[in-house]
Amino acid sequence: MAKRDYYEALGVQKNASEAEIKKAFRRMAQKHHPDRNPDNKESEDKFKEAKEAYEVLTDARKRAAYDQFGHAGVDPSMGGGGGHGAAGGASFSDIFGDVFGDIFGGGRGGGGGQRVYRGSDLRYNLDLSLEDAVAGTTVKIRVPTLVACGTCNGSGAKAGSKPETCTTCGGHGQVRMQQGFFSVQQACPRCHGTGSIISDPCGTCQGQGRVRENKTLSVKVPAGVDTGDRIRLAGEGEAGENGGPAGDLYVQVRVKDHAIFKRDDNNLFCEVPISIVTAALGGELEVPTLDGKVVLKIPAESQTGKLFRLRGKGVKPVRGGPIGDLMCRIMVETPVNLSSKQKELLQEFQKTMDQGGSTHNPQAHSWLDGVKKFFDGMKL
Repeated sequence: MAKRDYYEALGVQKNASEAEIKKAFRRMAQKHHPDRNPDNKESEDKFKEAKEAYEVLTDARKRAAYDQFGHAGVDPSMGGGGGHGAAGGASFSDIFGDVFGDIFGGGRGGGGGQRVYRGSDLRYNLDLSLEDAVAGTTVKIRVPTLVACGTCNGSGAKAGSKPETCTTCGGHGQVRMQQGFFSVQQACPRCHGTGSIISDPCGTCQGQGRVRENKTLSVKVPAGVDTGDRIRLAGEGEAGENGGPAGDLYVQVRVKDHAIFKRDDNNLFCEVPISIVTAALGGELEVPTLDGKVVLKIPAESQTGKLFRLRGKGVKPVRGGPIGDLMCRIMVETPVNLSSKQKELLQEFQKTMDQGGSTHNPQAHSWLDGVKKFFDGMKL
């Protein structure tokens, strides 16, 4: 019986890339592998056909011969000179390992030696005053971390010796285990994934290559940072294993509550208490800003809640843009601890206010009119 065309057997075009061929074979193998189709002769034949096609089309030399001479170019029994057919060569587990090698960290073979690992990133929580956050500052911090051992320069081996390549995994740090249909890659049980064995460990780090240390760092905090902002210090995290690159340190900013100001994005807010006399007659008072005092003019007849905007007295954004404003909200303060004389004066004052009707208290009278209409409506 004549053999089917290899490209047709895998369902790919003749100009298919190696990746497309591997993908097609993986699909065929999953569908027709004998472990999934016991006692199914048709599936077994299709699997063998796909396996044979895969072996030829993923070998550049064999594929070239097949493209030029057809099956005769790769089958010795047909007079060709190129390699072997489905009966010989690698086992299915080998082929399957090649197909899924990228999933499990690479294919077979390859060099030895230690596997290097990047160090872990670290986080440091930095509390700042509002003044420092707005103006910017430089602070010193102490960070507990793992650094490369100075005695063995991070190798983990005693002076005069060096780590040896693990013979179990060949330095890969991983071993492949066949579990039925799938090939599973696991950390090497002998070297625990490092790819090397230290027979004579360093006395300072006990073979770990890293030691714990409190590191003092200078952190430049840019002006305008706010709670939630992060400052990245590249390479200041934990040292990598086996000479791998260090991780990064992320300084997490938290701005402490302020006694006077509240921040909202690039604006600052504050409440300014004033007396009823200043509210009624107007006046001037000093209010604080983050860069000094300013005089705020209060117009006559000001009410509680009135906002005054001081432009450019807020926060300069850390990522650029216009400086925010300071918003001052006045709060008319009711006097307390009055003397008898003060109470008499207020009562006399109230009598004069009542004589004016709604002239002096328009909001109060408007509210009372609304209440009256509300109750009249309930009676209907």
